[in-house]
Amino acid sequence: MQNVPEPARTLLAAVLEALAIPYPATIGDSEAYGRILADRAMHASIALENVLKRDDDPEWSADYLRRKLAEHPATGYRAAGTPRTAADQ
Repeated sequence: MQNVPEPARTLLAAVLEALAIPYPATIGDSEAYGRILADRAMHASIALENVLKRDDDPEWSADYLRRKLAEHPATGYRAAGTPRTAADQ
């Protein structure tokens, strides 16, 4: 990605951070995973729209997105590869 300007690269990295969350460990974890992913995808979409349709600064939009991701962390479900705990059983 050497041809991608740094501001766009920063935004793309934030979008990837938003969407590349760990897969759920079980079907039971899928509902929480889906809610979390949908929320993060919405914020990523807003950031991209602001750059593409409103000509916002990509780096500002990346910062906005990362602030929203911090408010909505990818927690609340057991991710694939995570060992079971006593609470899971």
